[in-house]
Amino acid sequence: MSEHRGLVDASLEEQLVSACRTTVGDSLRSIVYFTPDEYEQVYLRSDLDADADLSRWVEHEAAGFRAQLAYSGSELGEYHYTLRVFANGFVTRVVEGEHGVFITTDGITVRRSKEVTRAIRSVLG
Repeated sequence: MSEHRGLVDASLEEQLVSACRTTVGDSLRSIVYFTPDEYEQVYLRSDLDADADLSRWVEHEAAGFRAQLAYSGSELGEYHYTLRVFANGFVTRVVEGEHGVFITTDGITVRRSKEVTRAIRSVLG
């Protein structure tokens, strides 16, 4: 999996940042757009260092493509998104077809994670 600058056009980038910032506010840390083969970080809050090893993160979050298939037909219904909780923040992953987005935040509620997921899906759809 490799980072690819220019993977996301300016319009999509603007829509993703706007949707996430509107929903999550100042808690938003970063936004990464990904496909099964490539990714691009489209937003990083100005007070954060850009030295994270995103390739490891993206490889793991790309498992969301397999999750769509694995959970298909589940008694629980259609797979919507994944929320991961860490000691110092949260990751919300949304996969729609052959592309996905994960965001990192300082804090987020389940309600807010559902709202940002809907916002991201509307941009990706």
